[in-house]
Amino acid sequence: QVQLMESGGGSVQPGGSLRLSCTAPGFTANKCGMNWFRQTAGKPREWIAHITADGATMYKDFVEGRFTVSEDKAKDTVYLQMNSVKPEDTAMYYCRTFSGPSSNRQFCAQPPWGQGTQVTVSS
Repeated sequence: QVQLMESGGGSVQPGGSLRLSCTAPGFTANKCGMNWFRQTAGKPREWIAHITADGATMYKDFVEGRFTVSEDKAKDTVYLQMNSVKPEDTAMYYCRTFSGPSSNRQFCAQPPWGQGTQVTVSS
């Protein structure tokens, strides 16, 4: 199974930007898609965006137009560019692979969660 590692979190002021990274060795070769989730204390983890193995992206409505998912296949890395951040974007952010039609399902589907990366938006 893939081993996920998120990074790039930190503190940022409202209206600022941050880029999160998710490194997943084997992600490209196994044709996985990648989801991004976030979680705040006391609430369930929520899906916010994904990129498919073919490069198609989709976003939750409250981040669409502000966040962008991209990938660097050579580095087996997926990025979440966060622009115009708001205090309500404060959360722990996680990535996780998913299996699509052309994926190696055994590799891509439901891997262990990574440790996440904390984003704090405040002035």
